[in-house]
Amino acid sequence: MTRVRRTTAAVLALAAAGSASAAARHGDVYPAPRAMPELSAASLDARFQATRQEIARALATAQRFHDEDRARVLSSFLSEGRRFLAFDPRGDGRAVEVIGDLRRADRIAVVVPGADNTLANYDDPKFAGGDARALYLQARAGTPGSRLAVIAWLGYESPSMPSPRVLASGDAKDGARDLERLVTGVHRVNGHARFALLCHSYGSVVCVKAARPLAPLPVDDIALYGSPGTTADSAADIGTPARVWAGRSTGDWMRFVPNFRFAGLGFGTDPVSSRFGALRFAAGAGAHSGYLRPGSAALRNLALIALGRASEVPRA
Repeated sequence: MTRVRRTTAAVLALAAAGSASAAARHGDVYPAPRAMPELSAASLDARFQATRQEIARALATAQRFHDEDRARVLSSFLSEGRRFLAFDPRGDGRAVEVIGDLRRADRIAVVVPGADNTLANYDDPKFAGGDARALYLQARAGTPGSRLAVIAWLGYESPSMPSPRVLASGDAKDGARDLERLVTGVHRVNGHARFALLCHSYGSVVCVKAARPLAPLPVDDIALYGSPGTTADSAADIGTPARVWAGRSTGDWMRFVPNFRFAGLGFGTDPVSSRFGALRFAAGAGAHSGYLRPGSAALRNLALIALGRASEVPRA
């Protein structure tokens, strides 16, 4: 227990010294998004258009208040061909982007990011948009003609590192409800596609809470990578009919994080441990932030999982 207390105290000290709230960075100048059409096959194009209008409205606000970083990002969101299912510019922001043909896809993968994801870094490598595009390109290159759509899901309030919030599951619980709504809505758009959730770091906590047994999601594969734990004691404890995968690269600092759960802090059993009972996939030698880096073993294997090619995934 002494080691647990030392770890917790160190994180709390770093949080007090270095964290800053979204309100301090952006204030309350951005408008709340207007109501969106309910997600369905018939409303999909209207949803894309409504979200584009919200991004344009936020861009006008960014320009008016000389928020240059936000204006740069939002301008890129309005580039030809980009399509978003949801957007909220308040605080650190939220964005849910579709890459590929959602209606005609045979497989749909949702990339669920971990800590420190914001609108400002959305398109960078390691973060939601950059990772989703890398996955889509890898899948298309490895399996030409595959009908895969990838959703970059910055759809929850991603906790900051360092921050005491990153040690607790409160943000994950809130995010899980929104992730459930997304998957249910996308299933209405395309009822024949098979789904995979690809869940990085703190995002693995979100995914497991969304896959609770009382309302099983129509998901076939859940991949947990760089995970600190999920609050579930085992893959069977999740209660999902989906295949549960787990991977950790040899260069990931997460292997040094104690897998404890005490007084609402920590996430319990290590998903790559034999005790957890997940299907372990080879994740290479990259860093915690490098799982979906182009050329990495983890990216190749996560693309295979996204495509449903389980028999071809090298095991750890």
